[in-house]
Amino acid sequence: MIRQRLARTIVRLMRYRMVGEVPQTGILVGAPHTSNWDFVTMLLVMWHGGAHPRVLVKKQLFKGPLGWLITALGGVPLDRDNAGTVVRELVDEAGSGEPFRLILAAEGTRSKGEYWKSGFLRLSRETGLPITLAFFDPPTRTMGFGPTFLASDDVSSDMDIVREFYADKLGIKPKNATPPRLREEG
Repeated sequence: MIRQRLARTIVRLMRYRMVGEVPQTGILVGAPHTSNWDFVTMLLVMWHGGAHPRVLVKKQLFKGPLGWLITALGGVPLDRDNAGTVVRELVDEAGSGEPFRLILAAEGTRSKGEYWKSGFLRLSRETGLPITLAFFDPPTRTMGFGPTFLASDDVSSDMDIVREFYADKLGIKPKNATPPRLREEG
């Protein structure tokens, strides 16, 4: 309740408009991922709706006092070299029957890259959980949730949904955005 009030106050002071509904369960893709502030803004989006998500964060940020804070905010350390271990643990947690919300930045970096990471699609297929596209768009002063869908076996079709939704979302530093495409698309 305190987080929700805090988030609603901050969003109001920033003069942003929230759109969409907080999903009850699922995998949330936060994009565009162009700044260190994206972690904070995705928490605001979730807390505004009363949700307390888990957030995948690179393991290097869990050192020292920052690690304690990130853990307290729902951070899950991701070792990019051994991502499969974390994914298996998350699949087990998602299957526990408890509400499960996981935010991840499919771009994988705050810098412009060539491809997105496909983990959100794999997690959806392995768990049966839906994917919800979440965003923060400073030019329009909006943040919130877009479409929700289940990952299919047609990666290109799934990514067409992602591309269509994020086509006009710019993020904090638009020049750092990676266009939504996966290596698996060929």
